[in-house]
Amino acid sequence: MLQKRWLLVGLVALAAACNNSSNNKPSSTDTANVPATPTVTAPTFDADSAYDYVAKQVAFGPRIPGTPAQQKCADWLIAKMKSYADTVYMQKTTVTVPGGKNVPCINIIASFNPAAKQRILLVAHWDTRPFADEEKANPTAKIDGADDGGSGVAVAMEAARQMKAKNPGIGVDILLNDVEDYGDTKDDNTFCLGTQYWAKNPHIPGYTANYGIGLDMVGAKGARFFMEAVSKQYANRQMMNFWNAGNTVGFSSYFPYDDIGAGTTDDHLYVNTIAKIPTFDVIAFQSNANFLPHWHTTKDNMDVIDKNTLKAVGQTLLQVLYVQPFNY
Repeated sequence: MLQKRWLLVGLVALAAACNNSSNNKPSSTDTANVPATPTVTAPTFDADSAYDYVAKQVAFGPRIPGTPAQQKCADWLIAKMKSYADTVYMQKTTVTVPGGKNVPCINIIASFNPAAKQRILLVAHWDTRPFADEEKANPTAKIDGADDGGSGVAVAMEAARQMKAKNPGIGVDILLNDVEDYGDTKDDNTFCLGTQYWAKNPHIPGYTANYGIGLDMVGAKGARFFMEAVSKQYANRQMMNFWNAGNTVGFSSYFPYDDIGAGTTDDHLYVNTIAKIPTFDVIAFQSNANFLPHWHTTKDNMDVIDKNTLKAVGQTLLQVLYVQPFNY
């Protein structure tokens, strides 16, 4: 259909040219005054920069709510986002985690083009799970959270740096949420506490966006991003646009269209159900629909982080934000 359309346009243009005499040809002055059609391009995502953002987070130590590492990392994230964004909001509250313990929760929201009506929300959690419960030999060990937490934040931060340098022309809000990973696996609703708080208490009363993009575990070697079930239910068209963008810019191996039945309770669930913003999740699965082997283990460290994967997700994200934000 597209080829036929362009063929028709070409034939019409050729016919018009043949019917014009030399006296009717526009002068060089006329053509010089005709503005060129702007070509929208996405900036180049810097995977080295994103990798450094992961390493910086890991260097603080496990970002467990209620520890010094949490506050130090929060201070750094806030400072970096203030250097990039038009406006930065902080939400500081206390939430109750399984076992009845109260812990501090720090959500950070960075806003670009705050007056724009058309908006996209990016969501990534920056805390780490307090224990390696998927590691049978040492289930109480602490986790670096390089991929699970660190990579999604790093991709969002590099996108923020690029948006500072080149305005995307639309509104973008980055929600870096806290206390995502302190939950009890027997109760899904004990996860994503920072996002649940934000969804009930948005940084701006009545806040909404056209849609949201979750970024979680987006930096590991060999990662593949299969379409996730909750995302299909609430934001299938928007997710398809993202996958199409990834395939367009050369990352088809990372963004297959296969349906493997993968699904997860992640931040996007509560953005969908509480904030009512259609949101999909970019999150790595194995082909058997399980998470990658380092998930919730001490192996989730810098050794699993791959710049190629960060590049694939980050460049796709920029393609969406700059070139095809609403092509769905």
